[in-house]
Amino acid sequence: MRKISRVPYARWQEDRATHLVVLLVDGGSWDGPVSWRKPVTFGLSFGLTPIAIAWVPSYLRNGVRARTVLLGLFAADCVLEVAGITVQAWRHMPSHFNMETPFDTGMSMTPAVGGGGLVAILATLSAAAFRRRPGGPPGMALALRAGCGNLLVGLLSGAAMIARGVYLTRTGHQLAGYASTASLRPLHGVSPHAVLVLPVLACLLAMTSWSPHTRVSVVRAAVGCYAAAVAAALVWAVAAY
Repeated sequence: MRKISRVPYARWQEDRATHLVVLLVDGGSWDGPVSWRKPVTFGLSFGLTPIAIAWVPSYLRNGVRARTVLLGLFAADCVLEVAGITVQAWRHMPSHFNMETPFDTGMSMTPAVGGGGLVAILATLSAAAFRRRPGGPPGMALALRAGCGNLLVGLLSGAAMIARGVYLTRTGHQLAGYASTASLRPLHGVSPHAVLVLPVLACLLAMTSWSPHTRVSVVRAAVGCYAAAVAAALVWAVAAY
């Protein structure tokens, strides 16, 4: 089974220590679209994000039944995404932008279709945070709304990566398709996790003796710092495009 040439992945967002353990056990390459680093990274991200998405809606004022359905679909989508990427790593084939065989095409399109499902599900949950003020301790409403906003930025950047890569692959530029996603990876990696980081900060501040005004001010400062990091990643993406 022919392997497609590897291209460097951006290393800033990936858990090298965990990947190294997998590498020592299974062998294989450290870099590239056929390495185990990709399923390990996706597994970690799709492990943390469902924790946040299962916890955050408890502060949103939406129906329990609708919330349960959305969370169930989200969990299934996460499993599908990681499973597809892992299967391709096990086969030593790229999981994204790989149209070499009908099976590879199906596996490659799975993350794209799953990504569309994630956008729809998370956009629905995020809309609830802006439609009605979330509950929780002081600063939680701001943390949730800022986290959901950043999450949507991450989803849209991921959609842009997939759209660009699929276009280049289908026009005969597969290696360019892999390389084209590099500029957006920092933005795609940083922004989604605000939905966990900022609400956790609001909960931790609730355990202090600080006044509500002070706690809200700290959350507001954290939101500003996170926004600056996301803006820097966006500027870098535009400059590197």
